[in-house]
Amino acid sequence: QAQLAESGGGLVQAGGSLRLSCEVSGLIFGNYGMGWFRRPAPWKEREMVASIASTGDTSYTDSVKGRFTISRDGAKKAVYLQMNNLKPEDTAVYYCAAARAGWGTSYVVDWWGQGTQVTVSS
Repeated sequence: QAQLAESGGGLVQAGGSLRLSCEVSGLIFGNYGMGWFRRPAPWKEREMVASIASTGDTSYTDSVKGRFTISRDGAKKAVYLQMNNLKPEDTAVYYCAAARAGWGTSYVVDWWGQGTQVTVSS
């Protein structure tokens, strides 16, 4: 049973920064694509924010390009999301995700974290 444990969320003013971390256990980390998703409200769909393949290739949704950076550390079995110049519309619960088959036009998330709240005040 894999476990993904997020940390680093919190309350920040617009223009500020946060760094989310996701520590992974119970799976062969190097075999998985990793990603960050967010859900702005319980009634809204979860959207992909950023992904990083096992090769290190990265992808970002348009709204965060130039502000967010995803990275991974195989030795620590962890994935990170550095978020700069945060905006109120970035407020959401952020989830870490692992995909054995990686990220393509369609994908299957094999494991989810429980989420961490990010709140950006104006």
